[in-house]
Amino acid sequence: MSSESFNLNDIYDLTGRIALVTGGGTGIGLMIAQGFATNGAKVYITGRRREVLDKVASEWKGAGSLVPLAMDVTDKESIMNARKEVEAKDGKLHILVNNSGQTGPRSGFMNDPNAPERKDADTFGLALFNNESMEGWKDLYAVNTFSIFFTTSAFLGLLDKGSKDRTRYTSCVINITSISGVTKLAQNHAHLQFCYNSSKAAASHMTKMMATEYALKGIDVRVNSIAPGVYASEMTFLEIEGEAQTNKVGQPLVSIPIKRSGTAQEMAGTAIYLASPAGCYTNGQEIIVDGGYLAVNPSTA
Repeated sequence: MSSESFNLNDIYDLTGRIALVTGGGTGIGLMIAQGFATNGAKVYITGRRREVLDKVASEWKGAGSLVPLAMDVTDKESIMNARKEVEAKDGKLHILVNNSGQTGPRSGFMNDPNAPERKDADTFGLALFNNESMEGWKDLYAVNTFSIFFTTSAFLGLLDKGSKDRTRYTSCVINITSISGVTKLAQNHAHLQFCYNSSKAAASHMTKMMATEYALKGIDVRVNSIAPGVYASEMTFLEIEGEAQTNKVGQPLVSIPIKRSGTAQEMAGTAIYLASPAGCYTNGQEIIVDGGYLAVNPSTA
């Protein structure tokens, strides 16, 4: 085997690849979209706020391209309209990143030992029952979990077509889950708790189910997930500086070993690996990128 076959420009090449990143206008989705585009891909960035997508696309000066595409991942008609637009313009898709997500119901007394709601088991249980709603849980699961199933199903045929382009390339789905779906802590801060964390755990398991079922049915599409730790986003803080603020977001029992939040390069690099020829032997896996959070805190990993 020649040394050229190990060249970074070859094994991590995304030239000519067509990608779609949901929630691609901000945060982790934008980090990944920019990483793909810089390495040669045409990237559709989707979201409900068209003005945000247009602004990001118009300001992009790097290689590849960012293409704004309005899509609501909780609306089947909107998903199908987006599929039709991609099909009309490109006829196929190589990379789908299911990144859209939001926070949901929480009970602020969870981690306060002096809260009256924690007087005894019955008081605590009824406080949780009364404080949160079925509707709130349904709404969050619709974005964080249900959308992965419906978006991937809608684009599956286009992804399968994309796999026919190169003999050593297969199309892929990358689901952005979270360490919140792996840790056994409720992470009681302004954004995370039982509902969010369990919705991400469901997304992690759906990743493995999709990978298995597609493989058994001869569908040439790999499915993996990335579980980020603490990263700057609209859901946390637009900037996270230092160990104290990182721990404020992640709410670990033991401080995160790397003592900082993750970077855009670290997130984009992981996604590029999975989407490029380098990652074509990886299927049905979840890659945890968390600075050691789960190494020192209770988790199911």
